[in-house]
Amino acid sequence: MSRLVSSQKERDFVKTNYNDIRRVFSIWVCMGMDESNMAYVHLTKDDLLGSYPWKGRLDLLNIVLIGISNELPEHDEKYELHRLLSTLLSAELTVDEKLGIIKTEYSIPVDDKLRKDMSAMCNLSQGIRENATDNAIAGVIMNMHRIGYSSEQIARIVEKTTEEVEAVIRKREPVLA
Repeated sequence: MSRLVSSQKERDFVKTNYNDIRRVFSIWVCMGMDESNMAYVHLTKDDLLGSYPWKGRLDLLNIVLIGISNELPEHDEKYELHRLLSTLLSAELTVDEKLGIIKTEYSIPVDDKLRKDMSAMCNLSQGIRENATDNAIAGVIMNMHRIGYSSEQIARIVEKTTEEVEAVIRKREPVLA
């Protein structure tokens, strides 16, 4: 947040004209929360001793934390933003289900471009999931290899071929081991 404010120097305000500094907002979307929630974090002044009228703007730094639960929130005005984000970022909903919610609940017209972009976004998230799974399996393979399991034993356990297991070991094993 401080960097967003300081980066305005010589771009949005020059010399010491600090009154031209613009407010900055950082929005954090946190997935996998226990419940849908939202918080607004900002500076406040609490006088602990005396009440000196300090100059300066306390409204410059603003953070909005949006917690998205794993469950799609109910269709309710209070959860409107959470439901939209949950829909867009859901790993469980298909592209057509996402587009249906966007069209019917948010009155967003669905055209070929949106359909194509949504499909690309869903494919990207699928790729990220597959990459995470592959990394987890590779970690298991390396742990088993380090404690002395044979390639054949590892292959049976992780349901891969011996060649696939050995390729992971070659790729992950330190060169100077």
